[in-house]
Amino acid sequence: MSLHATGIRVRYGHRDALRGVTLHARAGEVMAIVGPNGSGKSTLLGAITGTVPHEGRVMLNGRDVIGQKPWALAAQRAVLPQTSQLAFPFSVIEIVRMGLQSGTAGDRPGVALHALRRVGLDGYADRPFQDLSGGEAQRVMLARVLAQVWAPVAHGQPRWLLLDEPVASLDIAHQLQVMQIARDFADAGGGVIAVMHDLNLSALFADRIAVLADGQCIATGTPREVLTDAMLSRAYGCTLRVSALPTADVPFILPHAATA
Repeated sequence: MSLHATGIRVRYGHRDALRGVTLHARAGEVMAIVGPNGSGKSTLLGAITGTVPHEGRVMLNGRDVIGQKPWALAAQRAVLPQTSQLAFPFSVIEIVRMGLQSGTAGDRPGVALHALRRVGLDGYADRPFQDLSGGEAQRVMLARVLAQVWAPVAHGQPRWLLLDEPVASLDIAHQLQVMQIARDFADAGGGVIAVMHDLNLSALFADRIAVLADGQCIATGTPREVLTDAMLSRAYGCTLRVSALPTADVPFILPHAATA
């Protein structure tokens, strides 16, 4: 089973934000979408989720998403946006339970608390959401989407996590934790598509990477296939070197493994 977007084109005024992009993501894998600012990463994810008007076709588990009921799509894929605006005060547990209401685990007691524990927020259930730090709020929203598609596979069908910059506001330890959650979801049979800025985390956790530049997908493959000097320098418009030590004794830090 897969998520297949074909010929995705998005136009903002006189500018093409996406120019016929095709993306194929498979269940059981983490697909990272990388590229410079303005390359169309979040726009592509918005087109896939239906929040951005577009041309082209999106197939989810073999079915065209057009014509499917919102509740049916919500049972198959959960979307984590870059930011979430709340007009009313809610507690943390109320936010997470919103995922249960739109997903298929609403009749399973304890899922919301398990989801909070999974993102490292055990004991936060009764806290006001507006009192959280940016990183804590981001992890609460991740718990919400996890609750929505709690089982990575149901009735023989994979479910999907669609994540837009899921680690943008997190420290290194929580970045590793969130990416491990995505990795575990895929290893259990689900599918993950994540818009990413961190190339090191993408290399560490993704099975395949799609590189976007100027509204086009210029490469798709394994991290070793696409994370090359030539490809990254072309995409980002600056000279980049892969697996090369900095000069002049400049220290650098790379994550190697997430720990509980």
